[in-house]
Order: sequence, then C-alpha cells, then structure tokens
Amino acid sequence: MLDFTECDRARLARDASYDGRFFTGVRTTRIYCRPVCPARPARSENVTYFPSAAAAEADGFRPCLRCRPETAPFSPAWNGSRTTAERALRLIAEGALDHDGASVEALAARVGIGARHLSRLFARHVGASPMQVLRTSRVQRAKRLLDSTDLSMTEVAMRAGFGSLRRFNAVFAEVYRLPPSAIRRRVPARLPLTPAA
Repeated sequence: MLDFTECDRARLARDASYDGRFFTGVRTTRIYCRPVCPARPARSENVTYFPSAAAAEADGFRPCLRCRPETAPFSPAWNGSRTTAERALRLIAEGALDHDGASVEALAARVGIGARHLSRLFARHVGASPMQVLRTSRVQRAKRLLDSTDLSMTEVAMRAGFGSLRRFNAVFAEVYRLPPSAIRRRVPARLPLTPAA
C-alpha cells in the first residue's frame, strides 16, 4: 500500500530513489508521470498515486510524453535488450527449441527480432548462443534423470530433448568427459520415476 504523504514528498522533491516505485496520476489532465517528471508539479489535492503504470492506465490515465513512464526503472524498457534475452531464455526453458522444426529463427520471431540480433543479445547478456543454452539445458536435464531414475539410456535421451541416443551420448561425453553409463554407475541409489501410491 502506498503512503500518500511519503509519495507526495518524493514527487515534490523529484527524488530519483523513488523512480519506478510509484506513478503519479494527475486527475485534472488524466496523465500519469514518474516521480522525477520535469513538468511543473501538480497540486497535491489533484494527484493519485499508483504502484504501477498498468494500475494508472487501468484507472484511465495516459502516459506522460515528457518523463516517459515506460522507461522507469524496473520496467522492461529500462532493462533494455536484457528483457528480450531473458524472455528467450524462458521460452527455451519451456521447450521452445525442443520440438521438431524448432529453430533459433522461430525463437527470434517469437520475441520479435531477427536470429542474428538474438545471437548478439545472447552473446552480450548470456555469454553463450541460444543453441549452447539449449544444449546445456538438455545435458543438465539428462544428468538429473540419470541421477534420480532407472530409465533406459534411450528414454533419458528422449526425455532430455535429444533427437537420438547417438547425439545424447556424444554431447554428454563431450560435456562430462565420461559416457552417460559411467555417470550412472557412480550414483549409489536412484528413485523410481513414478511416485509410490
């Protein structure tokens, strides 16, 4: 819950430490602003405070063109291109590259950019390409299955997202410098895949 007195004091002082923590709706103009807006401050009796830009818009206010609320700290625009890379990472984790016909091009289209730009964003913010992220995710998923289940190697490969047992063995051995069967032999006890009734 926002404290009116605290928000009002921050708005009138244009306190940058409050930027992004609340938004000011001016009832006379139906515009909402950031606390650091350079426009002349509205009178306190004419303002309402909102915890988010969405809340201000839901109440019928429109964004200020001077302080640009969409660029406030903690907003996707403020995070810049990192937001796009994080969205692509979430899509990879949700399996966007795991089905037949999936590609980096299709992933890039889902986040609204080209494949080359997505690769540049991954290099800058993740330090690896989308395919490297996918490969690591699959290997980690396979390792968890090897550690915790008695599934056959083929089942582990398929559930981890590899298209073939041969590819699974090759990638796993490249990452761990051991074949998957050697990893499984090192694990003393495994849990059944399905929980007991």
